[in-house]
Amino acid sequence: MKNILLLHGALGAASVMEPLTELLNGEGYAAQTLNFSGHGGAPFVEGFGIEPFTNEVVRLMDENGIEKTDIFGYSMGGYVALNLARLHPGRVGRIITLATKFDWTPEGAERETKMLDPDKIEAKVPAFAKQLEERHAPNDWKLLLRKTADMMLELGQRPLLTPDVLSKITHPCLICLGDNDQMVSLAETTQAANALPNGQLRILEQTQHPFEKVNLDILRYAIHPFLLAQKTI
Repeated sequence: MKNILLLHGALGAASVMEPLTELLNGEGYAAQTLNFSGHGGAPFVEGFGIEPFTNEVVRLMDENGIEKTDIFGYSMGGYVALNLARLHPGRVGRIITLATKFDWTPEGAERETKMLDPDKIEAKVPAFAKQLEERHAPNDWKLLLRKTADMMLELGQRPLLTPDVLSKITHPCLICLGDNDQMVSLAETTQAANALPNGQLRILEQTQHPFEKVNLDILRYAIHPFLLAQKTI
């Protein structure tokens, strides 16, 4: 039985990944997920960002006796997955990312963080504010937004996964992007896939950025053959 960890995106939670978790478990995988600190009710701990989240994945693996695992990472989760492969290559098998942003610059980070103003979200999209409140209770969802914005600004100043860094990650990687993704560009996704020595690019049809709107049948038909392939690092 193949182990696979499912890593959620920024402002997401394990609950968002649950439909894919159940689908993969039903197909014979040992799939599990986690809430990164501050997400899904998990308490905030010291440190917040890609590197602390990477350590949380290692801790989960250690606690569950998982020496090595495949990983599916959505958006920020894909960034964490590749960072884990960078730091602990022997702990990671095959990697699938979806809708992961790779092109982090100070200007781009500033644009991204403008969408994380909790007051504007409450005023303009109250249903989304309510969803965030419920998803992350008992945590303060506004604090989560502020910490996420700080993380993005830090990535803008100090991106962890530059093309040079990606060129040293030799794991088999399937880098996926939805054809209707309005947040992540085809250019940056293509560049990342090409930088990875064993990277493949896959465009998912009729797929937007939010994971809740991803057609799981389209996704599973993209990743299933990749996960079953025998090539390893």
